[in-house]
Amino acid sequence: MPYLTAAVVLIGLLSALNLALTLALIRRLRGHGAAEPGHAGPPMALGPGSRVGDFTATTTEGEAVSRADLLGLVAFFSAGCAPCHELAPRFARLETGLPRLAVVSGDDPELVAVLSPAVRLVVEDHDGAVSSAFQNTWTPAVYLVDGGQRVVAAGGRLEDLPIESPA
Repeated sequence: MPYLTAAVVLIGLLSALNLALTLALIRRLRGHGAAEPGHAGPPMALGPGSRVGDFTATTTEGEAVSRADLLGLVAFFSAGCAPCHELAPRFARLETGLPRLAVVSGDDPELVAVLSPAVRLVVEDHDGAVSSAFQNTWTPAVYLVDGGQRVVAAGGRLEDLPIESPA
């Protein structure tokens, strides 16, 4: 009987030690952002300070858009992208006072309907002019662009940008 009691106490102590080490590991991973996969961000070719490439495109309203008049927020969405469908309504409702341009690649009438009344919208192929100018290969992707057509910030979420009160 004393051996059984000692074994139960030993197993209890090992379990408590295992739990403490696991909690310490989780805390450390959260500190480095590894526990949240969305925290690392998408692979963005243009980072802060990068100049946007030259392009010309036409919005769904027939308005010409080019690098020369690019300023504010630019977001890339693609057909069949579930995170894009989550981000699009927030991007459309966003009230920052900054001009917004959305780029939808592929055929997705639902995304177009959500975005087109609220923002300038370009619908293009995956390797379209605007996507090529940003060297963008990931969606959703959001960029904050200054008046010099340089990227101020980029990421996969509105929270990655230094903007006020994302909707």
